[in-house]
Amino acid sequence: MASFKLGSLGDGDAEEHKDTLPSSQAMHTGGTQDKIRDSLRTCYQHLEKTGRSFATVTQGLEGELRHCVVDTQVIPVQIVCHQEDISLEFRNLAKVYQDVIADTCHKMGLGMAEFLEKRVNSLQDWNKYCQYAIGLFVIGYSRLFSASKLEDPIVGQDTELANSIGFFLEKTNIIRDYLEDQLEGREFWPTEVWSRYVKKVSDFAKPENADLAVQCMNELIINALQHIPDALKYLSRLKSQSVFNYCAIPQVMAIATLAACYNNKEVFRGIVKIRKEQAVTLMRDATNMQAVRAIMSQYLEEIYQKIPSMDPSSNKTKEIITSLQKMILRHGTMVSHNGYSSIFLKGAVLLAVLGWQYLSAMSKVSKECTQAREN
Repeated sequence: MASFKLGSLGDGDAEEHKDTLPSSQAMHTGGTQDKIRDSLRTCYQHLEKTGRSFATVTQGLEGELRHCVVDTQVIPVQIVCHQEDISLEFRNLAKVYQDVIADTCHKMGLGMAEFLEKRVNSLQDWNKYCQYAIGLFVIGYSRLFSASKLEDPIVGQDTELANSIGFFLEKTNIIRDYLEDQLEGREFWPTEVWSRYVKKVSDFAKPENADLAVQCMNELIINALQHIPDALKYLSRLKSQSVFNYCAIPQVMAIATLAACYNNKEVFRGIVKIRKEQAVTLMRDATNMQAVRAIMSQYLEEIYQKIPSMDPSSNKTKEIITSLQKMILRHGTMVSHNGYSSIFLKGAVLLAVLGWQYLSAMSKVSKECTQAREN
């Protein structure tokens, strides 16, 4: 029997970087918490518990759309704790939003129930599980984007594309969190793949199986990379800057995470995290398609450079990455072997340095104020 994996990509990373990320309440209210209803404040508090990385990007959405997405993410919390505040805020939304949220949560609930009774055996099961875990949520918020008129109807109608970018996020989550899931008694790697390497998926944590472990993981990473074309196509349709940021940041965090995990034995010894400076840079840079394509290309190149010659999937990995790079190149993104495209490399570095200095300074001031109040 498989338990259900809740949470979102980068939660561990975001928790590690929480001193550099504003809280949901502060972002929503501009630092004046008394301006919002208690019930709405409760929803935002629950949002951080469901996934801090998504909580951060959600704050950038506009107006009522932000509350709709919050409700979509936190209603599963209500199922567990019967939180009336969430119901109250749901009823305050326009009916068009209520319908989308109710339909999305109903389908996700059915999916959760299905995988409480079955394991992730085949690659088809893996896709289905990822659809229930995040794919349906992406479809739901895509429908909200269209309903809000911030995006064209096609964004909400193309459920196959939205589902695919959900696959990309959840597969990255599952790959990175191997050890954490093992320690908590959960298994989400598809049996169809890992059974060709070991007798039990837990055997990957044994030092003597380190080489087999990374070979299996590399194969799963290849599978996840194949969703990148859909991710880029989806993002290219978005017109609203706030919606684009909300959708693009998890995608670039995902490719950066896969690059960090690829052929890395540390995944089976602990949690592989994106560096603090790296996360800040990605969140600041992923604001347009040219930047996102360049970031994707950079991390694809990073993976390519780490492909071991003796890996059984090495040839397939090279073929897929070469194909993806050609696709990105057709859209005019020129990327060097050393990192981001030269058109904004210097700006990205400067922005990261200034941003990091600013956030560090603000953190220091906040701590000093707290100490002063305590004294």
